[in-house]
Amino acid sequence: AAAGRHNMLLIGPAGTGKTMVAKRMPTIMPGMTMEESIEISKIYSISRLLSDEEPLILKRPFRSPHHTISPQALAGGGSRPRPGEISLATGGILFLDELPEMKRETLEVLRQPLEERKVTITRVQGAVSYPANFQLVAAMNPCPCGHYPDRSRCFCTQGQIRKYLGRISGPLLDRIDICVEAAPVAYQEMRQSEPNEDSASIRSRVEQARKIQEDRFRRLGIRCNGEMSGTHIRKFCTLEREAEEFLREVYQQMGLSVRMHDKILKVARTAADLEERDRISYGNLCEAVSYVRAKEQFWKG
Repeated sequence: AAAGRHNMLLIGPAGTGKTMVAKRMPTIMPGMTMEESIEISKIYSISRLLSDEEPLILKRPFRSPHHTISPQALAGGGSRPRPGEISLATGGILFLDELPEMKRETLEVLRQPLEERKVTITRVQGAVSYPANFQLVAAMNPCPCGHYPDRSRCFCTQGQIRKYLGRISGPLLDRIDICVEAAPVAYQEMRQSEPNEDSASIRSRVEQARKIQEDRFRRLGIRCNGEMSGTHIRKFCTLEREAEEFLREVYQQMGLSVRMHDKILKVARTAADLEERDRISYGNLCEAVSYVRAKEQFWKG
């Protein structure tokens, strides 16, 4: 997700590390350029969030508003319009925990910024636009009680689960590239697990993948795979023969929409960049499809 700047949804029971993953994201993201730092600092200056001691934002923002936040506080506004949380997250992470607990009208505020990377606030006096070029990381439980699919602890009915998941609209889900199911880890598995890759090593690989993308999209007005349009996808997402055959099979069996097809290719392109591959391999495509299937499992399963 960090390598291609893909919006991500983490779904799983309480205590499976969803919040920890989100909070670690900034530690594996590339450092900011001076251009980014100045743009973000301007937003914070308008919001009166800069101090004399720190007049410049040098670290990528991590904004984590409570699920009770109002649409105005999220998008920005007021009699004298000021940036909201989505603008304050520009260049960094907007983390929304307990996503289905947010009001529907608050969630719908995200649709324009996720598509256009800016937010427009309209008032009688006129309209003002602020940058909203953030990466969304959201987290949620799989059901109202938070324990599904453990039926020894979860007694939610299928109707209750469908209603709970239905609080997230289709158009918002369409703007999320990666869905990861966070499953509980058994004690024995935890004790036997090998040491994890440290943040510095991951960040190095992310920076290399981002460099590949910057070179690829130079003069095209975008920086990352997550920002690719359909035209970019057709041009840059070339597949190896085995991957091409697999994608055709998946497209037919899963009944993919064009949007979902393109989403898979965007994520697969990032997986290939992390391996420094020119063409997307079968393995890259399998990984990308798994993130789509994770979402399908909950919303269409």
